[in-house]
Amino acid sequence: GIISLISLAVLSYERCCAMTRTTEADTTNYRKTWTGIILSWTYSLLWTVPPLLGWSSYGPEGPGIICSVNWHSKDANNASYIVCLFIFCLVIPFAIIVYSYGKLLCAVRQVSSIHKGPGQSREQRILVMVVVMVVCFLLCWLPYAAVALIATFGKPGLITPAASIIPAILAKSSTVYNPIIYVFLNKQVSETL
Repeated sequence: GIISLISLAVLSYERCCAMTRTTEADTTNYRKTWTGIILSWTYSLLWTVPPLLGWSSYGPEGPGIICSVNWHSKDANNASYIVCLFIFCLVIPFAIIVYSYGKLLCAVRQVSSIHKGPGQSREQRILVMVVVMVVCFLLCWLPYAAVALIATFGKPGLITPAASIIPAILAKSSTVYNPIIYVFLNKQVSETL
């Protein structure tokens, strides 16, 4: 799940940089791509290894068929990890996504104000794509984060195993939605299909 979130943040930042650069992209140089992949995996490992070393722990999630962070433990060790996980693996990636897409939208708006006509429809398509991506991100991850925080800080038994299944499935499937949205809402990509 964390690699999914971090990858979405890195992709949004890279998409912003690629669209706002004034020079043409070098498609033969994969150095930035590999840097983004390595950064994503390293950051994710940084946040998934601590439970193996004693900061919180892993355990069954939901009905016990999948493994995740032990959301139900109420001790300070576990609660501090959950708060850090929430901030560094949900809030910060979301902030990067909003910043990147916001900057991209401003750049497109600026270009379309100079070139009236087709730029307006392009701006609207990008705006729709950005809004859909951000909404999907929130729909996938906020229920899971809410359930995790309620399980950690709420009354014991408030979140039943059955109630945690849908948010977990939504969160873990979030990686699939961004490429689909990008393909169907990006005119350049859909025209080549």
